[in-house]
Amino acid sequence: VQLQASGGGLVQAGGSLRLSCVASGRMFSNNGMGWFRQAPGKEREFVSGISWNSANIYYTDSVKGRFTISRDNAKNTVALQMNSLKPEDTAVYYCAAALRAVPSGNSRDYRYWGQGTQVTVSS
Repeated sequence: VQLQASGGGLVQAGGSLRLSCVASGRMFSNNGMGWFRQAPGKEREFVSGISWNSANIYYTDSVKGRFTISRDNAKNTVALQMNSLKPEDTAVYYCAAALRAVPSGNSRDYRYWGQGTQVTVSS
């Protein structure tokens, strides 16, 4: 599975961005998917995950109510809609394909990673 993330950019606090990740390979529809982020000087952290059939969705507490993850298995895409962005959301965002159908928040449970897309939120 190869992953290509896009949609990052510079936005003012309170604004919105929509990240998209396109996957190649037949395994996509069987894999849980996740979004992680890494800010300068910090460890990579889990942001959101979605199971293969969208029945299970997870968010880290800091983005609950602001971010929405979704997937379209017919198009091999997973998206992260980010609203009410805050400066602390600034990071490189990565999409990843999990080893299992239901993802976890542990990066070691993800086998395939996209290249990352920069999100910068100005105050």
